[in-house]
Amino acid sequence: MNTKKILSKTKTAALTFLRVNKYLIVLAAGVLIVGFLGQNSVMAHLRNKGRISELKKEIAEHKALTKANLERTYQLQTDVDVMVRVAREQHFFKMADEDVFVLSDDDPRPQMLTGNETVE
Repeated sequence: MNTKKILSKTKTAALTFLRVNKYLIVLAAGVLIVGFLGQNSVMAHLRNKGRISELKKEIAEHKALTKANLERTYQLQTDVDVMVRVAREQHFFKMADEDVFVLSDDDPRPQMLTGNETVE
């Protein structure tokens, strides 16, 4: 009998709590759903704003690169000296009466130590 009274009191207390705080519970559930869950949540919105700003920066970089490439293309199409310089420097073209020597900065062999040098 004592157990039934305790269960009855607990059930009554729980129902009273729910009845009194029903609006607070619904409000908390709504805040959780709108704030954190779903694709239209506040968190998703903030994440998307960050992604948009990154993409805008990337677009600006690509526009600057496109502008530089268009200017370079215009120079190559209109100025013969620029065309000859690019052909010689980047594609190793040469005039009919000259030889081209390509020098590498890389040293394929490591420096050998002589008998007088020490390594510390």
